[in-house]
Amino acid sequence: MTPAAAGPRSTVSSGGPVLPVPPWARRAAILIVLTPLPSAIWRMSMALGAPLGVKDEVRAHYAFPSWGTAYVAGLSVLLVGLALLSFGLVSRWGEVLPAWVPHIGGRRVAPLAAVIPAGAGAAALTLLWVSVFTSLGEIWDLYGLDGAARSLMVACYAPLLLWGPLLGAVTVSYSKRHGDPPFDRIHKAALPNDGRARRRCCPPQRVQKTGSDPRAHW
Repeated sequence: MTPAAAGPRSTVSSGGPVLPVPPWARRAAILIVLTPLPSAIWRMSMALGAPLGVKDEVRAHYAFPSWGTAYVAGLSVLLVGLALLSFGLVSRWGEVLPAWVPHIGGRRVAPLAAVIPAGAGAAALTLLWVSVFTSLGEIWDLYGLDGAARSLMVACYAPLLLWGPLLGAVTVSYSKRHGDPPFDRIHKAALPNDGRARRRCCPPQRVQKTGSDPRAHW
């Protein structure tokens, strides 16, 4: 049987073999990339002059369509680019840097170098978009949105609420695949069926054989 037919291969990190990426984590990474797309389309439509119910004063302030359009386009590309980084948590280049990267290409990615930024980003994104949605009234008043215009904006920005939680779930999956978390190691060491752990903490006691010694019956 060839290696390709033997099933999903696991890579190797400093802590041992790395488990294959679960299918749900790959699907979650795809969803992460999709979350900023509706809001990016809404912003670009506004910047290009589409009638989305935005007040004329706002258009004049941001000079739509003019330099403000370039600003909105750059912001949208930045957000989508950040979302694309989540693929590193489910791809080979998230474990070993590509060879074309100058000076450090081909080196193994330290798990914490991916887990810490991704975990911090997941927390920050969750707090950011929750705070945005708790102040929707102020945003609607600022942009002059009402009726169907409000509903459209909410529908386009609502997927962003999933970005942080999805990224957090994929980050936890990446961390578990690159080694047991500390609490898992402690739990495994405490299992009664783990013979090695029992031998380390409770060495077996020697029992004197009685044999046929008559004194053993007294």
